[in-house]
Amino acid sequence: QVQLVESGGGLVQAGGSLRLSCVASGTIRSRNSMGWYRQAPGKQRELVATISSLGYTNYLNSVKGRFTISRDSGENTVYLQMNSLKSEDTAVYYCNFNEWLSGAAYWGKGTLVTVSS
Repeated sequence: QVQLVESGGGLVQAGGSLRLSCVASGTIRSRNSMGWYRQAPGKQRELVATISSLGYTNYLNSVKGRFTISRDSGENTVYLQMNSLKSEDTAVYYCNFNEWLSGAAYWGKGTLVTVSS
């Protein structure tokens, strides 16, 4: 089992920045990926960015150039630096952890990001 705790959400004006953090604890297997998904009101959850234990990254097109995902494998922590925020970035952001060997997926409880225009 893996537990995920997110932090860093909040209210920010358009054009501002926020940094989300997610700490994983429990049984952490070496081959994995961590990432961020978001869900806006009335919309489906969507992938924002992921980073594998080998360092490969993947981004939602609309956040490329504005968001940066990184991880500290020693601390089992993943970060999402969000710059030039837009009102359409408003959503609940969820941390995700995927184990490659078992295929198990774990989710955090989410942190709300609100961007005011």
